[in-house]
Amino acid sequence: MKIKNIFKNKSTMNTDNSEKECEVNENTVNEIESAAELTLEEQLQEDLANEKDKFLRLFAEFENFKRRTAKERMELFKTANEEVLQAILPILDDFDRAMVEISKSEDQVLLKGVELIHEKLKNTLVSKGLEQVDVKAGDAFNADFAEAITQIPAPSNDLKGKIVDVIEKGYKLGDKIIRFPKVVIGN
Repeated sequence: MKIKNIFKNKSTMNTDNSEKECEVNENTVNEIESAAELTLEEQLQEDLANEKDKFLRLFAEFENFKRRTAKERMELFKTANEEVLQAILPILDDFDRAMVEISKSEDQVLLKGVELIHEKLKNTLVSKGLEQVDVKAGDAFNADFAEAITQIPAPSNDLKGKIVDVIEKGYKLGDKIIRFPKVVIGN
């Protein structure tokens, strides 16, 4: 009988030990699964953050591209007429010379008609963005805004290094000078 009890007690102990081992094994497995879930969740969060960052950078780059192309388009529109306006400038110069000669004549009707046409042409060119570069005799010479074609002895001391005469008017389109005024400088 004693032997039976010993075996019985031993088998009960084995059962208790195996239950404890099973509990320990289950706890270990649960901890490993939890850790795996956490690392998977952390990995997903990190991937999501990376994708958000890529998206934001791509969006910012696209916005910069849109801004840059819009600016280039506006610049192109501003200067698109440049070639046409440069071709018309000699005609405007001829009109100015004609106005001087016609004003010497006695025919006021002819003068009035040519003045109207001249003003209409100038107003049309101004509406397209053409502006006259403002330089006149007596101004200080600046090579950034005028082209010196010759130097002559200054008629007076106060005109030395200054503009003595404007030979040809200069024009700009927007902020860009498309034809520099041609001037004579006092020496």
